[in-house]
Amino acid sequence: MKTTDFSKYLTEFFSVYLPGEKGASTNTIASYRDTFVLFLLFNKDKRNISAEKLQLKLITKNSVVEFLNWLESERGCTPATRNVRLAAIHSFFRYVQYQNPENMQEWQRILSIPVKRAEKPVINYLTVDGIKVLLAEPNQLTHTGRRDLALLSLMYSSGARVQEIIDLTPSMVRLDPPCIVKLVGKGNKARIVPLMEEQVEHLRIYMEENHLTEPYANQYPLFSNSRKEKLTRAGITYILKKYASQARVKYPHLIPDNLSCHCLRHSIAMHMLQSGVNLVYIRDILGHTSVQVTEIYAKTDSKQKREAIEKAYHDITPKALPSWQTNGDLLDWLKGFNR
Repeated sequence: MKTTDFSKYLTEFFSVYLPGEKGASTNTIASYRDTFVLFLLFNKDKRNISAEKLQLKLITKNSVVEFLNWLESERGCTPATRNVRLAAIHSFFRYVQYQNPENMQEWQRILSIPVKRAEKPVINYLTVDGIKVLLAEPNQLTHTGRRDLALLSLMYSSGARVQEIIDLTPSMVRLDPPCIVKLVGKGNKARIVPLMEEQVEHLRIYMEENHLTEPYANQYPLFSNSRKEKLTRAGITYILKKYASQARVKYPHLIPDNLSCHCLRHSIAMHMLQSGVNLVYIRDILGHTSVQVTEIYAKTDSKQKREAIEKAYHDITPKALPSWQTNGDLLDWLKGFNR
């Protein structure tokens, strides 16, 4: 069967351009793959064009917009998810315009499709007391409890993303002072995050117990399941939610109902900000591309806003009159009393 130009460019996009030239992470490639699986499904079901017959000339700005609307109306996707799918399509056609410039005008029309304004979610984070009660839940008398405590405490203290924790190996952790962890984030960008000695104590116990400090274990997964396989996103989410549910029973005011792994990352960022740490340092620890991304924590912190207003406040308003002086009838009565 003869291949189409679309299948040719899509194959090269995934097998050569994204991993080789672009250096995209496995998560990004997986997300883009899911987008085009949906795009092929849309063309088959709604346009009656099977995958083996889809050609570049059949893809227009209008058809892409129809696909994006289909995601929202029939698949129930949020505007944020729609924008993720659009980003994948934009990336593909930025690649195609250099490989197939004959239809440059149409490719640029597709690239002109704007992202949709999405409501920004409220940052959910735990207070310092909330973190304390959460980390008090794992049973340190059990092997699993010690692993879970090391995992959750490292997630919080390093501000790591879930995938960064999944990808950790023992070689990326330094337990001797100065204690550090090397995290590899989006775009395969690595960063070094300092850790306090007190923070790594549970991690040290866990690693020594599981012989992860031995040279032969350097490239083993730092956190693994009972089959010695690296933990998954679902696995780490299950661990967090289990202890969050236990802590919520005792301290419902400290543990919110909706608690995700990213909340631990938000929590350390907020706690550093509230302690006076400069946004630039918080940006570097979290691995943000710009301090503007990190500023979201400053916008969220109502306590810091109130303190800033209180420091800048000057008493310039006249004193309010006592309430009895504003009662005209009573004042008139008193003035005329006993005359």
